[in-house]
Amino acid sequence: MARPHIEPFCDRDVHFKNMKLPGFSSGMSYKMLSLDNDTGACSMTVQLAGGYQQPPGFSWSEMEMIVIEGELQVGEKVCRKGHYFYIPAGYAMPMMTTQQGCLVLMMYNTGEPSLEPSTQHHALAQVDLFHNIDSYMDLPWAMGNVTKPSVAAGCLIKLLNYNPISHAMTFLYCMTPAFKQDNISYHDCAEESYHLWGTSWMMQFGEVPTGGYFWRPAYINHGAFASEYGCIALGRVDSKLFNYFHYNPWSTPIENQNRAGARLYQRDPLLYKWAISYDHNHPHGPEDFEQTMQRRGDSGHEHDNEHHSDGTRHDHWHGHNHHNPDSPHHHD
Repeated sequence: MARPHIEPFCDRDVHFKNMKLPGFSSGMSYKMLSLDNDTGACSMTVQLAGGYQQPPGFSWSEMEMIVIEGELQVGEKVCRKGHYFYIPAGYAMPMMTTQQGCLVLMMYNTGEPSLEPSTQHHALAQVDLFHNIDSYMDLPWAMGNVTKPSVAAGCLIKLLNYNPISHAMTFLYCMTPAFKQDNISYHDCAEESYHLWGTSWMMQFGEVPTGGYFWRPAYINHGAFASEYGCIALGRVDSKLFNYFHYNPWSTPIENQNRAGARLYQRDPLLYKWAISYDHNHPHGPEDFEQTMQRRGDSGHEHDNEHHSDGTRHDHWHGHNHHNPDSPHHHD
């Protein structure tokens, strides 16, 4: 997803704007949280004024929605805060109304916000994927160890949506009071979060309050973390979530990406060999900066990686045979 890194940000610091796109009724205003300028995909906090009515219709974009405050009536169902919807593109929703007004988080995943008036689903809509649930009342909290290595104890989740093809996930997560995790982490996937309630703390950005938001592309450091009184947030990732933990807050996204490759090389060298092969199978193991960085207490007499015991030179230990320098097969 081509969204820029947005962090830290709090939607309480900006004003609502009137929604002026075709199809949407008056009384709808929004605060843009993040936007993909290529596709129009976006995340918004949306205020629906008291008396708002949206006619039946579908969006050309897949979308997700959760009620933050107030009540929203969707057809015959009254949805209170914490009610979550996953709506496939082309899925016709019934009329939506709110008597007293409500605040909603809306996420258009594959295109710009749109509303095509219709009481019928589009012929190509994947209607069987639609689901909705009162996430506060009808789902139990589970341990946050959905991936290994996992986060510290005290971070709990409720899984709301899972894509078995991309492994993208949408979930609620909470940090219990006095939660702490003292390491640095990053991921191979983009990560998004919106604080529905409460405050947490992050070393790079300080306090993240209610309404706090980030869109974080892959390989960007975040942490350590803490929450004094606890918080509840909605989180999303756009592919498989894998936690890379370390203790170097100054590493760059490029270094983190190389380290992720190094970890793959160490964990599964044949998979790494396949992943980077283009015209020949001759992978170079990338650098894991935590294994090569200078550490406190180092004597300064590093192991000589340049010479073998027989006096011959070997500039890097990759476990492969070097070619004759006159050979057309060489390395960049």
